[in-house]
Amino acid sequence: QVQFVESGGGLVQPGGSLRLACAASGRDFKIVAMGWYRQAPGKQRELVARISNGGTPNYGDSVKGRFTISRDNAKNTVYLQMISLEPEDTAVYTCNAALWESATMRRSDYWGQGTQVTVSS
Repeated sequence: QVQFVESGGGLVQPGGSLRLACAASGRDFKIVAMGWYRQAPGKQRELVARISNGGTPNYGDSVKGRFTISRDNAKNTVYLQMISLEPEDTAVYTCNAALWESATMRRSDYWGQGTQVTVSS
């Protein structure tokens, strides 16, 4: 079983910044791609940012220019630096990863528990 530890969420005022982190733990796996999705009440889940094993990032249109995703392969961790936060960014942010698991010799998709980000004055 693979588990995620998500951190960095919280309450911030408009225009502020937060940094999310997601660390994957377990055994007999390697990360193929990893990133963050978010879902606000009454809305569909959407891509925030995702980074491949080769280091190529992808961003949702609503966060381009404001959020930056990075990785630390040695720690199996991805980071999401969020700046210029807006009330519309309020959502549950959930870590997602595509993993290769040696036990099954296949790729699997995993989701974390989610961390709340609230942008409000």
